Amino acid sequence: MEAAWLILPGFAVAACLYASVGHAGASGYLAVMALAGMAPAQMKPVALLLNVVVATIALIQFARASCFSWRLFWPFALGAAPFAALGGALQVPDGAYRVLVGLGLLLSAMRLAWPAAATAEPVLPNWWIAVPLGAGIGLLAGLTGTGGGIYLSPLLILCRWGAGRDTGGVAAAFILANSLAGLLGHRPDLAALPAALPWWALTVASAGFLGAWLGSRRTTPLLFKRLLAAVLIVAAGKLILA
Repeated sequence: MEAAWLILPGFAVAACLYASVGHAGASGYLAVMALAGMAPAQMKPVALLLNVVVATIALIQFARASCFSWRLFWPFALGAAPFAALGGALQVPDGAYRVLVGLGLLLSAMRLAWPAAATAEPVLPNWWIAVPLGAGIGLLAGLTGTGGGIYLSPLLILCRWGAGRDTGGVAAAFILANSLAGLLGHRPDLAALPAALPWWALTVASAGFLGAWLGSRRTTPLLFKRLLAAVLIVAAGKLILA
């Protein structure tokens, strides 16, 4: 279909921008597909599959730049993965919570765009705090067809559990795990994926590589936070206006 080719530029922009902060772009892909009039049943599994591609690339880039902490990642992922699968399988009315979550992302974006001049050194959260928080984020990720990075990254930075680019690799690994888990809840939909999916995957892989390389090696901490704020604004707009 013609729309399959017309949405390639939108996918490329989303992948590059999101990957620059360790994200994979699911919220952006969903927005582009909604504007193109794609069937809702196809949108979530497509977004999750593209997420897997870009999150893998982003994780490799950020890990190579020493921007990954296993100790920060594992408790959030442990709580999130099973609930991401559950959220992917649930069908619930989502208008109200989308607006609430979108407003929360906007507030986070405003705080990140104008950070305080001085910040304390990051301190890792206790596992008994991180695991239930990860579970809540995983459920939101599964319900919205995203990897959850748009919720995890601002939480890590604003709670001072991670700093700037150091959260990029954690977010990428978290998104990869949640996207794979979320796909388990969409197994019936995987049989009817669009024929253009391989071209979409190639597009986001190329753009995601560029974005992740720039984000992991060329951004300053302040620029990283402002890029993340831009990503959150895009995601919030998608949630509120969906």
